[in-house]
Amino acid sequence: MLRAGDGIMLCVFGLLCVGVVMVNSAGLTIDPDNAVTFKSIVWSRSTLYMALALACLAIASHAPLSRICSNPHRMWWAPAIVPLSVVALLLVYAPVVGHEVNGSSRWILIPGIGFTIQPSEIAKWGVLITLAWFATRHSQRIGEFGRGILPGLLIVAPVAALIGLEDLGTGVLIAGSACVVLIGAGARLRHLLAFAPLGLLAVTIAVLASPYRIRRLTAFLDPFADPEGSGYHMIQSLVAIANGQGFGRGLGFGLQKFGYLPEDRTDFLFAVICEELGLAGAAFVLALLAGVVCFGISIVRRQTDPFIKLLGLGIITTFGCQAMINLFVVTGLAPTKGIALPLLSSGGTGWSLTAGALGLLIAMDKLVPEHTPALPDPGEPAGGRNSENLRLVAA
Repeated sequence: MLRAGDGIMLCVFGLLCVGVVMVNSAGLTIDPDNAVTFKSIVWSRSTLYMALALACLAIASHAPLSRICSNPHRMWWAPAIVPLSVVALLLVYAPVVGHEVNGSSRWILIPGIGFTIQPSEIAKWGVLITLAWFATRHSQRIGEFGRGILPGLLIVAPVAALIGLEDLGTGVLIAGSACVVLIGAGARLRHLLAFAPLGLLAVTIAVLASPYRIRRLTAFLDPFADPEGSGYHMIQSLVAIANGQGFGRGLGFGLQKFGYLPEDRTDFLFAVICEELGLAGAAFVLALLAGVVCFGISIVRRQTDPFIKLLGLGIITTFGCQAMINLFVVTGLAPTKGIALPLLSSGGTGWSLTAGALGLLIAMDKLVPEHTPALPDPGEPAGGRNSENLRLVAA
């Protein structure tokens, strides 16, 4: 019988295959010397990225979580993840290794190899480990303000702030996922809401301090007010989606990728998918993304270890929210942001680390029997159906 972990593995493989094909399709040119063929796809950089991602998925799926996470007090290395992430995020501004693309400093260049690493991807997943460790070790006081939720938010704040300088969307994503993990650990919602004005103020300042972010916001409100300027990107994305109709123009036959739609291989790849594969292809991609989330929820619900449960919750929240934000942007339901569609938009660091994080969910699935009931809702009355489930898990 198909386990939830097997379902995640199949969905990840499907998404990566679609990503490789569509990234190469989006890179088509009219130059006959650079024609896209089956051989060129097999030996393309995106295929290498897919191989690395599958390797990360396989390695992470065999992680000995029961030994590593059996005692949060033994995870002495967990607090070091955040300062190391901060150092990596600062390296993007360092000479020689810092790499700038389109006026944005988000990458570290490995000298002599030519490959770049996106430290925000490392920090995005790494901070979840530290936060889950903190919430588990201090579970008795996580519901307090001064000794619980405040230190937890201070773990996330420097990482989210540094990322937000160059990529506001990813910074907000990290902060949002952290709040979900803290609530799952037992933090009080009213304590989190007390920080909401501060968070909104920080986002407002970040938007007002960057003219291009203001232009993106005004373009979202009315893209046709400046169709050749700030609204151009969103209009071209919507044109690509509309041109696809039911079954698309056909693989490789899209038109918007030929100099009309910016970032067609990365942030706006879903628009190319819609144009070439139509609603049918878009529905297939959405089904794979939803499959990862649903299978992941099934795995997390059956976990009994608090740390593993919180880490799994953070992984699923981050993956699902990132996909949702990208889809909203591409379809014109949110302002344009530089946030990728996981496992589809071109990017070696993103593919590898996302696949590795989902591989941890597969490893979690191996920790409990397939038919282990979900842990009870803390709000359920004692003695109800969920109490029976808890006794079964304990047994």
